[in-house]
Amino acid sequence: MALNAYLNKKVTVLTLDGRTMVGILISCDGSMNLVLQDAVERIIRPREDEEPSQEVPLGLYIIRGDSVAVCGRLDEELDNTIDWSQVKGEALGSTKHV
Repeated sequence: MALNAYLNKKVTVLTLDGRTMVGILISCDGSMNLVLQDAVERIIRPREDEEPSQEVPLGLYIIRGDSVAVCGRLDEELDNTIDWSQVKGEALGSTKHV
C-alpha cells in the first residue's frame, strides 16, 4: 500500500465531510483506515468571522477509510512557520464517492 511510506511521519488528512486533521500516521490498512497519533483537527474560520481559527487536540484518532478524501505527507518545517489561528478561508465543503 502506498501509505506505508508515510508510517511514523506527519500527515494531513482531508475527509469527505471537509474536515482537516494532522497527526503522525502510525497505522493504515488496505481499506484506507488510518490511525493518527497526536492528532489535531484544524478548524479554519471564514474571513468575515472574527473568531480565530483553531487547532483542536484529538490525541490518538482513528479515521475510517470510507471517509478519507486525501492523505498526504506534511512539510513540518513549513507547517511550523504558520500561525494557524490567523489563517482564514472558506470551508472545503463535502465530497462523495461516485
